[in-house]
Amino acid sequence: MSGHSKWHNIQGRKGAQDKKRGKIFQKISRDLYQAAKAGGPEPDGNPQLRLVMEKARAANMPKDNVQRAIDKASGLGGAKYDEITYEGYGPGGTAIMVSCLTDNKNRTAAAIRSAFTHHGGSLGANGSVSYMFDRKGYIVILRDGLDTDEDSMLMDALDAGAEDMKANEDQFEIFTAPSDMTSVRDALQDKYTLDTSEVKMFPETITEVPSDKVSQYTGLIDELDENDDVQDVYEAAKLPEDAE
Repeated sequence: MSGHSKWHNIQGRKGAQDKKRGKIFQKISRDLYQAAKAGGPEPDGNPQLRLVMEKARAANMPKDNVQRAIDKASGLGGAKYDEITYEGYGPGGTAIMVSCLTDNKNRTAAAIRSAFTHHGGSLGANGSVSYMFDRKGYIVILRDGLDTDEDSMLMDALDAGAEDMKANEDQFEIFTAPSDMTSVRDALQDKYTLDTSEVKMFPETITEVPSDKVSQYTGLIDELDENDDVQDVYEAAKLPEDAE
């Protein structure tokens, strides 16, 4: 019986690891698609694509997967992909935005609506919650092995055209206007290795999920994250401290 239990635990851990790796590959694939779509499929002339390809190599993502994502952006993958953002309310009225990349709008819309409804939320019209978020360029530089102090990094970021910076023991987070993200990224890339470079949504205010809605809320976020068409989930919410 103990042998069976050990094997079951090993298989369970392997399944969890495979699932986690699959989600990482899925996110990188979408980042590759967006980078190639925005700046072209040739990494030599597309710094953002080079950055994502480096992430793919670090994650041991198969080369075929990388090329497939780039081909999709170039129109070589057969299907046409559209970027769609859904806005809605989670349990307790929390604001949620869901960014999707899909080759079938009807399938994606039905799946997103079902996820919200199934977990006590509801989809809203365009603009229903987006006003609660700020769209910003977001650049992350890891501090590991970096001999640069906070003041020096701040000056470099501001000189590059950034609006703000936050620092913690692990990383520097640099914020820009969306239109300036590319120029700031290129300027910083000349001096530093970037871990993240993207435009994303940040909530202006955070609402705490009611204690009796935590299970529903986490179920909704998990279902959205597991959907292959979902690229990013932006939440203007936080869980109660005793639920974390």
